[in-house]
Amino acid sequence: MSTPTRYRVIALYKQLSYLGREYPAGADYFHKKLKGAFMKNKDLTDPSEIQKRIDLGDYVCKEIEAMYHINKYRAMKKRYYEDAEVENIQAKLENTNWAQGSSSSATQSSPRQ
Repeated sequence: MSTPTRYRVIALYKQLSYLGREYPAGADYFHKKLKGAFMKNKDLTDPSEIQKRIDLGDYVCKEIEAMYHINKYRAMKKRYYEDAEVENIQAKLENTNWAQGSSSSATQSSPRQ
């Protein structure tokens, strides 16, 4: 493994270790899984395979950060809205046609007009 790749792997491990401190299943659980994943791949020598694993680690970092943001948003929403209001908002979101896209929404009339 080349020196820049080695530093990138170490930085990825540190970043994931930092993100795992607040993992919902517990920090110990996360660190055991993290160490196991890195130890499983410690003997890789192919640079393209190492790069694939680094890219996967970056993807996992982004997913964990997104999970933390969603949890933060949900906690804020619980603080500022009553339960009945939250149910009304969720019902409105479920009834909207997000799957149809913007092309079909242009043909439908807007209720605010």
